[in-house]
Amino acid sequence: MDFATVIGFIVGIASLILGFLLEGGSIGSLFQMTAVLIVFGGTIGAVIISFPFGALKKIPFILKYAFFDKSSQPNEVIEQLTEMANISRREGLLALEAQKELYEHDEFLSNGIQMIVDGVDSEMVEDILNKDIELYEENILSVGRIFEAAGGFAPTMGIIGTVMGLVQVLGSLNDPENLGSSIAVAFIATLYGIASANVFYLPLFNKIKARLAQELLIRDIQVEGLMSIQNGENTTILRKKLMAFLAEDKRQLPIETSSKGGGGQ
Repeated sequence: MDFATVIGFIVGIASLILGFLLEGGSIGSLFQMTAVLIVFGGTIGAVIISFPFGALKKIPFILKYAFFDKSSQPNEVIEQLTEMANISRREGLLALEAQKELYEHDEFLSNGIQMIVDGVDSEMVEDILNKDIELYEENILSVGRIFEAAGGFAPTMGIIGTVMGLVQVLGSLNDPENLGSSIAVAFIATLYGIASANVFYLPLFNKIKARLAQELLIRDIQVEGLMSIQNGENTTILRKKLMAFLAEDKRQLPIETSSKGGGGQ
């Protein structure tokens, strides 16, 4: 579980509510069922119209992707690839067959190792892996864009709800005592639309993009490492090449080789 995401949502919502209360508002006035129906129902309807069912049914997957971080760390991946390079130089590329079993949880890396062991041409291996990366990126973004779209629809639905509420207010001008409260209720829809877009939908899409960027970085490192291993490059050169993918402040290697990579020693 990525607690930073959860904490962010809690802090965002709590800050809005607390700020409203400090201004003298009543928490009960924030909850209007008609506004909920118009804003969230309208947003859901617009999203359903905008995206194919194949993407919509993957929403549970993308939510899990955003809230649970299971990706490896770049330094850990570099250590694994360095260890694999040492093994291949000592025992030959076929010795990587045993390493493949250690990385069965990582289908991308496992497939790359298998192609190298099978003697597939290096250019073809690189081409296949890069196309796999492109396809994976598009699959994630095709679902993640649902939240980006929702972030665009929600404020508009909020305005629609407010306009509908004001129409009712204008029809009740003969009751000036309740005019102020009726206008306040009408604007709750706008609050729901803007708040949901900027506290939930758009931040969630940004989190998905950030997580995807981390995964793509790791896959790019894996491709470069596998190509170097297949070409029999010196492990010192390989390590330097892979470190070049990282920001300078991240180029700190662990003292011990990770447990996943250590299985090949």
